[in-house]
Amino acid sequence: MLTRFITRRRQPFADGHEFGPAGAYEIVAGEAHGEVVPEEPRNACIVNLAKAPRNERGAVEYRCDVHMLRPGDKAGGNGRVLYEAPNRGSKRALMFLNDAPECNDPVTREHAGNGFLMRQGYTWVTSGWQGDLIPWKDGMVLDVPVGTDDGRSIQRLVRTEISVNRPGVRSQPLSGDPRVRAYGAATLDTADAELTVRMHSYSRREAVPPTDWAFAVEGGDGSREVVPSASHLHLPGGFVPGAIYELIYTARDPLVLGLGFAAVRDLVAFLRYENQDGADNPNPLGGATDIEKAYAWGRSQSGRFLRDLVYQGFNEDEQGRQVFDAIAPHASGGGRMFLNYEFARPVTSCQQHTNQLEPELFPFAYNVMKDPQTGREDGILKRPATDPLVVHTQTSTEYWQKRGSLAHTDGRGNDIPLPDRVRMYLMASAQHNAPYGTRAERVKTRHASNPLSIGPALRALIVAMDRWATDGTAPPPSNIPRNADGTQVAPESLQTRFPAIPGAECTGLHNRQLFLDYSEDVARGVIDARPKAPPDGAGYTILVPAVDADGNDVAGIRLPWITVPLATHTGWNLQSGELAEGELAGLLGSFIPLPGTRAEREAGGDARLSLEERYAGLEDYLGRVREQIDALVQARYMLAEDADALLTDCRQAYLDAVALP
Repeated sequence: MLTRFITRRRQPFADGHEFGPAGAYEIVAGEAHGEVVPEEPRNACIVNLAKAPRNERGAVEYRCDVHMLRPGDKAGGNGRVLYEAPNRGSKRALMFLNDAPECNDPVTREHAGNGFLMRQGYTWVTSGWQGDLIPWKDGMVLDVPVGTDDGRSIQRLVRTEISVNRPGVRSQPLSGDPRVRAYGAATLDTADAELTVRMHSYSRREAVPPTDWAFAVEGGDGSREVVPSASHLHLPGGFVPGAIYELIYTARDPLVLGLGFAAVRDLVAFLRYENQDGADNPNPLGGATDIEKAYAWGRSQSGRFLRDLVYQGFNEDEQGRQVFDAIAPHASGGGRMFLNYEFARPVTSCQQHTNQLEPELFPFAYNVMKDPQTGREDGILKRPATDPLVVHTQTSTEYWQKRGSLAHTDGRGNDIPLPDRVRMYLMASAQHNAPYGTRAERVKTRHASNPLSIGPALRALIVAMDRWATDGTAPPPSNIPRNADGTQVAPESLQTRFPAIPGAECTGLHNRQLFLDYSEDVARGVIDARPKAPPDGAGYTILVPAVDADGNDVAGIRLPWITVPLATHTGWNLQSGELAEGELAGLLGSFIPLPGTRAEREAGGDARLSLEERYAGLEDYLGRVREQIDALVQARYMLAEDADALLTDCRQAYLDAVALP
């Protein structure tokens, strides 16, 4: 339950700008304090909760940062909360839904972007849920306790991976991320740990002798003084850029990170249902009758968090009330979170090149079905009384890097029907992270990154989700790759199906998922640092979208960038020789412009038609774009209000494309 809500700051947003009928908005920022009783059945699944220190009421306490943008006059609002689960403490909803610039403290009119959420009348709320983040300015942080064994330090073997992308780095935190607290080593004796290195994820691990590294950190003041540190790994010779350093060591003092689920549950339930907190402070959104609906949005890591929150049972509060009417996880793929475990590392992202062994485990789909590995039946949606509606969106990258096909297949590669409460959409040929204004550029990659912005589709689906939750109007039909119509294929098949493009090759490399055994204790949140793989290399079947003659995805919501193309857009890219040559380049896609002329195409051996062969000129191109925009609006994959802006962007893109040498 929420015991105290403390307001630290209140001020006008966007200099008092009025967002249509919703009027002016106000910033409310502060912190929420809560407590959970381990004996409450709805809290029982939180790993190590019973081992955390308790207050005089026998409850475990937590504290989190909270940030809100709300209509100054609640009469102008739509009576809906859109809760954003932040990504590693950073706010992202305004970037992706409002096409706003990146900002963790939105204050100005510019920070509102196109004002979509405000014009709709939403109250936007975000809060800290990741309990191992190091506090930073404007970051959304959750404070949680350490679990102990009757006051004694809990110690266990853990595994961590560290990879850097620049030369000259000699020390790194054991967490692998400077934003995150590392679990300290129980001993600084390197002989009691195991460090290996490999350049490619599926290559053999090479042992690094204990004498060649240390639990230590190099001074950051330019002195290069090296001092012992239980939280850092030091290599005197420096880390090789792109290489994977895997460390298995005995860690101590696990944080009770599963409290992140309870912290979100309790905050949103308080805002939605209560007039005041446990200390008689008023609900900053008014009271129990002021919020009609609550929705949740999260992207990537935080999208996986929302899927796991529902799976773990936290869409029901301690009074048995539904927390979120609907959730919209974006770019989460088929994964959940490495959160509700002992010595969890929620900052990690399991990808083809890094963190392959992190436990992103069954169930992957919303359906309740059998696990091909264990035969166990389970699913994300298994509590009909409180399960939310789900609008699940993912980019092409999620199929290559985040096992996106597992969200709608049975793990053996067969299509499964989606539950009635779920709609799922592929943002065709988009990469994982491309907010509005992203530019195509090479970042130690073989190809330029993919700049395709999907804001128009995301906004339309938010409107559709609200109507679904409000009056039962079903959203547009799900639009995803399927075996049944040939739009979903094995990754390896694209080695021959991808068009011939000079300098571009689809290798079929993807993030596989073996049938890993994390030990019999995994059900209680304890995993083996050395999970065992089956001797036959068996695993879940991973599939990807089929492509057209230009290399663009056939299935999904195809924005004009794809239906009236100026380039090939993919969800995958490859690392250049500056890093681990040929490995997938993180969560980046590729942007490969079409040839300008027929002569250029024929000289280079490019299989794709050139711009001059496709379009008679600018007006011909824009006429086709208009037709596609009209079709998207008619299908409810895009809002009419976005048409002019998208047409303007397409116009400039065409002019830029024909101007290329």
